[in-house]
Amino acid sequence: MIITWIVALGLIAFAQMATRNIQMVPSGLQNFAEWLVEGMYDFFTEILGKELVKKTFWFFCTLFIFILFTNWFGLVPGVGTVGWGTPDASGHLHHISQPVLRGGNADLNMTLAMSLTFFLLWTVWSLQALGAGGFLKHIFSGGDNGKGFMALLMMAIFFFVGVIEVISIAFRPVSLSFRLYGNIFAGENILESMMELIPWLGWLLPLPFYFLELLVGLVQALVYALLTSVFTALMCAHHDEGHGESHSHGEHKHAH
Repeated sequence: MIITWIVALGLIAFAQMATRNIQMVPSGLQNFAEWLVEGMYDFFTEILGKELVKKTFWFFCTLFIFILFTNWFGLVPGVGTVGWGTPDASGHLHHISQPVLRGGNADLNMTLAMSLTFFLLWTVWSLQALGAGGFLKHIFSGGDNGKGFMALLMMAIFFFVGVIEVISIAFRPVSLSFRLYGNIFAGENILESMMELIPWLGWLLPLPFYFLELLVGLVQALVYALLTSVFTALMCAHHDEGHGESHSHGEHKHAH
């Protein structure tokens, strides 16, 4: 929790400094902030569409930036390596069992909380886009099922597929949580193992893995944001795009 508070306060402070003196021609922190946000907006527009991204961008962009910097902050020297532990036979501290600070996403509680928050928002956005009836139809119906016996057979098949889809949807928070947690926790263990493998090379062996974990932190933040946005687009995007197009056609007729 302390790590996540530190990261959140740092991001808030950065946003305040970047937007304190807004200029038409950006420079410095404002330039970097605009480049980051515009780049992420274009990225999510490609996935979600022009209408849905307006409603959901705030969440997915925040999710990516927060996970990225939480992952990287967990690599700061002292995080996970300063604390209490048990001495080995020689009396030297061998393993930190109770660190003062732990990587935010190296804790399953943190990743599960984010995944459940997404699952709640996904449900709300889906119901807003499709309605309760459309939501169930999207999962359990395949459209025109034909007539007679074939119609009954297709309905039975799509109902069975819908049940599997419901189970798949219910497991999404679990898979999202364990994917992020597993990668970050494994990275911390690799770094610790490299430090202890050859004590007199403890400063050198972890370095290649340290830079690898910087890349992993970026990739995992991108994967998490990508998967959650794709899940949302699969349920909501086509309906919202169609609604946006019909709305624009109505405005065009009204203008004429």
